[in-house]
This record gives sequence, C-alpha cells and structure tokens, in this order.
Amino acid sequence: MVNGRVVYLGGEYRPWDEANVHIMSHSFGRGSAIFEVISFSDTPAGPAVFRLDEHVSRFFRSASLLGMEPPLPPAELQEAVLQTVKLSGLKAGLIKVFGFTPEISSGVLPPPGPFRVAVFAFSREEAVGGKGESASGTVTACVSQWRRLDPQTIPIEAKVAANYVNGMVARAEAQKKGFDYAVLLDTQGFLAEGATESLFLVREGRLMTPSLGTVLQSITRKSLLVVAEEMGLETVTGRLSPVLLEEAEELFLSSTSARVAPIRQIDTRILGPAPGPLTQRIAERIAAITAGRDARFWGWLFPAV
Repeated sequence: MVNGRVVYLGGEYRPWDEANVHIMSHSFGRGSAIFEVISFSDTPAGPAVFRLDEHVSRFFRSASLLGMEPPLPPAELQEAVLQTVKLSGLKAGLIKVFGFTPEISSGVLPPPGPFRVAVFAFSREEAVGGKGESASGTVTACVSQWRRLDPQTIPIEAKVAANYVNGMVARAEAQKKGFDYAVLLDTQGFLAEGATESLFLVREGRLMTPSLGTVLQSITRKSLLVVAEEMGLETVTGRLSPVLLEEAEELFLSSTSARVAPIRQIDTRILGPAPGPLTQRIAERIAAITAGRDARFWGWLFPAV
C-alpha cells in the first residue's frame, strides 16, 4: 500500500520508490541519522498532528547535539510534515522524520554541509502492526540485563539511530524470554525506561516516573505528566528503585506509537486487573485529547488541512 505514497525528500515530494540512499552513506554506515516519530489522529477538523512544534523542536535539538547543520528552518519542516500527511490520504497514523547525510563516506565524522530531510507517513498498522499488545491492549515486560545508555558517554537526549541499538538488544532479549517489552535500569541501578518507551508506576494514588537525566526527554511522557496534573493527580519524578516494580499497584509504558500500554505482568509478578483504574483514566483522557475532543488541549493539535 505504501508504494503509491508520496514522500518529502530534500525539499521535494517524490514517489515512495525514490526515497533511496547509498549503502555507503555516512548515516547508514555510522548510524548518524536523527529522527522523530510523531502521531496524527482523526479529529473533527480532519487529520491532526500531535504536538508537532515540540517534535520539530526536539529534532533540531538532536541536530545541535550532534553538530549537524539543518537544511531548512523549523517552520518549513512543520509545513513539510503537514503536507506529507495531507498527501498520504490517511486519517490517522504515524509520521517518521529523518535527518541524514546521504554522501558516501567511510570517515568517522560526516561530510561538511547541511544534512537532508525525509518525511514519511504510515498507518499505525503499517508502522507497528500489533507489536506485543494482547486483545485487551495489555502487555508483558521483564527487567533487561542491559542498562540504559549513560549520559556521560553519549548525548542520550539525541534521537539518533545509533543510540537505539541499546533498546533493540533489550527488546530482543525480552522477546526471547517470552515477554513483549523490556524495562531497563540505568548504570546506577535505578529504574530508567523501556526499550523505546517511558515507564510509569502508580503507587498509593500517585503517578510516578523516572526523572530526566538518564531517560529520553519524551514528549509523550511530558504530555502525560501535564494531563495527570490537570486531572488532579499527584505526580512524582525521581530516582526510583526497582523495588517499586513489586510494590506499585499499576504499571504502564508510554510512547508515540503505544500512547498508554498497561503492563499485566512484570517478570514473574502478575498485576491485576490491568489496566488499573488510574491507568484507564489517563488512557481515556489522552485518547480524547488526541482525537480533538478536549478543547483545553486543542493547542496541542496541528490540523493537516
């Protein structure tokens, strides 16, 4: 189905099959491509992109952290995303924005000059399929042997392809053990996050999540904390002990693609029922916001019209 779709590539809208790069390009060989994954939903105003300004800002932050020179300003990238969604004909799905160096290079550093940008739009099924969810929408997880990348070794804030090998090996380990997702600790032994997801815990009516520093500055995580506080819930961020995985009444993962994924089992512990009441409330609220049914958060939506 994607073969007939239009792709934004280097300032032009091109057929899907023309979105190519040489195998010897720096971004392929060194994993230096930066990216964003953004959701868009069907709303009364048509397809609307969730928090597009925040995602574009983080994309440019990734470029800055890696010393990469953008080829266009943020406003033009926002327009390219919206136009790509519009041309896709999809009502809802996921967007992937790439910043990459296409030049052939075997050097450690990328060739000088601006990188190129590509924007793709997918339906959710095309992008992720069922990916670990049961019929009830719940998932299983285990604590990985692999630790989250340490911020003193690389800029973990950057959404750069090479960083995601960390999550890839953790997810592969989890699935080999029969679980859907992995939970990683940081190098100090505190809770960090999932392979590509933020981790949330509910303990005595409080919503808890690991603090920034050793986790990605997730836009979904940031949004959920704002929404929870607007709902009157107490939120706690900090260095959280893995013991809380045994003590929390509810656990869930969150990401752009998963939004809210309730955990029904963590290692050998069975949580029940899942989703728990607070997780269910948060999931319903974020679903209403992304669908344009909550006027208080209309500013988070960018219609692709």
